[in-house]
Amino acid sequence: MKPFTKERNEMLLGKKRKLGREIREMSVGEKLVLTEKVEDKDILLYLGLTDDANPLFIQHDYASQTPYKKPIVPSIMLTGMITSAVSRYLPGPGSHIVTQDIQFPKPVYHYATVQLMLEVVEVNHDDHTVIMTAVGTNEKDEVVIKGKLKVCPPHRLGGMDANVLDNF
Repeated sequence: MKPFTKERNEMLLGKKRKLGREIREMSVGEKLVLTEKVEDKDILLYLGLTDDANPLFIQHDYASQTPYKKPIVPSIMLTGMITSAVSRYLPGPGSHIVTQDIQFPKPVYHYATVQLMLEVVEVNHDDHTVIMTAVGTNEKDEVVIKGKLKVCPPHRLGGMDANVLDNF
């Protein structure tokens, strides 16, 4: 087994796993920009997994009679874009959203492309959290998502010793 390194790559049970940015590596002003396209297959997967039968999300005949005029993307799917970006990129694997306040000022429609920007606005070493803003815009550059997150970046792992597997 290779020895542990002090980098963000840590050995977990003999396999190398990349962890996200530790709090000591983060600073105010860091940004992440992602572009996500919402496809029908994604919406159908969500609806199937959650057993959500809201006709506003999938029934064109119903949605056409609402102020939206066509089916919209469930807001929890848009929230999922944010949580996925936090888990995958900033801070990255090993991080955890502690609190979130997210608003959806305009609907997002099927096949829309959403550009999501996350920005670190505060780094709190005392409680091991960062405050981040999230803003999502559509193809018309209209704000469709805006929010604030309190995120706990990954904790640095200790070395492997004989007691690591005591809970198994």
